Amino acid sequence: MNTAEVLIKSLESEGVKYIFGIPGEETLELMEAIKKSSIKFITVRHEQGAAFMADVYGRLTGKAGVCLSTLGPGATNLVTGVADANSDGAPLIAITGQVGTERMHLTSHQYLDLVNMFTPITKRSKQVVRPDTVNEIVRIAFKYAEMEKPGACHIDLPCNIAAMDVEGEVAQMPLKHHRENTVYASTDAILAAGGVFATAKHPVILVGHSAVRNHASEALSAFACSSKIPVVCTMMAKGVVSCDNKYFMGCIGMPQRDFPNIVMEQADLVIAVGYDVVEYAPAKWNPNGDKMIIHIDETPNHVNKFYQPDEEIIGDISASLDALSSVCPNTWEPEWALQIRQMMNADHSRYDHDTTFPPTPQKVLHDIRLVMDEDDILISDVGAHKMWIARQYNCYHPNTCIISNGFATMGIAVPGAIAAKLLNPKKKILAVTGDGGFMMNSQELETAYREHIPFVTLIFTDGGYGLIKWKQEERYGDSFAVEFTNPDYVKYAESMHLKGYRIERTEDLPRTLREAFRQNVPSIIECPVDYSANMELSQYLKNLNI
Repeated sequence: MNTAEVLIKSLESEGVKYIFGIPGEETLELMEAIKKSSIKFITVRHEQGAAFMADVYGRLTGKAGVCLSTLGPGATNLVTGVADANSDGAPLIAITGQVGTERMHLTSHQYLDLVNMFTPITKRSKQVVRPDTVNEIVRIAFKYAEMEKPGACHIDLPCNIAAMDVEGEVAQMPLKHHRENTVYASTDAILAAGGVFATAKHPVILVGHSAVRNHASEALSAFACSSKIPVVCTMMAKGVVSCDNKYFMGCIGMPQRDFPNIVMEQADLVIAVGYDVVEYAPAKWNPNGDKMIIHIDETPNHVNKFYQPDEEIIGDISASLDALSSVCPNTWEPEWALQIRQMMNADHSRYDHDTTFPPTPQKVLHDIRLVMDEDDILISDVGAHKMWIARQYNCYHPNTCIISNGFATMGIAVPGAIAAKLLNPKKKILAVTGDGGFMMNSQELETAYREHIPFVTLIFTDGGYGLIKWKQEERYGDSFAVEFTNPDYVKYAESMHLKGYRIERTEDLPRTLREAFRQNVPSIIECPVDYSANMELSQYLKNLNI
């Protein structure tokens, strides 16, 4: 076997089912090896789309998604999606073709030092320089990508090395996988945290994405209910505690002082469960650095002057929460927080029955929730709509609302929905995007059509970069350089053999969504949105007196 064949055999051993990418001259041997393997290669229309597909695949499964590009410009196109996965804690393997080793010391056509380029945005970036090391490099890449905190790893394969024979049976065989031992927190750490809890009057749980990755939803909900502690989640932890749990206080992340912020303000103890500072800066919820903090996670806390835990509980999150329940008895209901939850729910339902057109983002999300089942999946792009989804799209289960809020990059929704539908063919998958983010990777709808992957894309249209406009209006009272024009999205859909819809009455959205989900091809729904709601919300929250 040559190096490319051993690499693909190693990917099969890792359980890889799909590779997303674009073939190139420097990946000819790899493509030939893939053709003979059990792995399905999904040809995309832009390498960024491939990286986003691998990103969301990894986030939903916990197993590394794989993307492939050729050298030079193909590899640079991967960068945004790879960086997103690395920041968001999604396991991903990026494989790039490369010039032959005989050209690397010269100024060469399309040559870039890809190992150095990918190093700042991956956990590990390595080039295969000897054929007999490729199986080791693959195993190490997957180990690093999938271990806490998950992220991206990069493998660079020069084309001459790819074609060389791998000598020796040991070098040709994939390496063994070793099951990781579960680590449990010490009893001393649990007891010490219980001592901190005993001094608190207003404890609050702040839950982050690691709790989702490590399947701690059931234990977290039980802990919150048994100890009667209010729960605030980050955008990437939506659904880890159900929205109908009486102690759930919403999703934090709005730039304004929203209801979850008010809950955090009143907390004297923050029990941070699976929280990563990249999701929501601790300076925003602990600006004076005076809150007591208990850090519960699989790994130690980040170093941050606004996030200095009084106690750390490191180990299996569910086991830690179960143990903590016994030392955190509480018979008092947090009436102060339950009153805030009541006000929050009343505010979130203000537009449920509003039929003015264009609809507000609140009304659109209410109608989406009517159509989507509890375990269906919404993939959010980045923009003003993301803020509204984080705030008001109710979630009942983890991994049913996917938001990038580590790297927070536009253009992820459509390719992300492709990965979600591949993994969940029987669920309704909805990509929600603004008209800005949609046009960044809309070409991947052709990929979805070609691969028979039907899902629905709902475009919030306002003819501008709405989130930046919102921020400009808050700071300066007007906006600048954020407007653009749009194509006819119905014709755009039809030109790619898709179904296209345009919402012209607010009442039509639920019916149109249901019809779109019945199609056996991808569908696009263009929905004008009244974003005057943005500044209305800003003013409302500014005047909120709690």
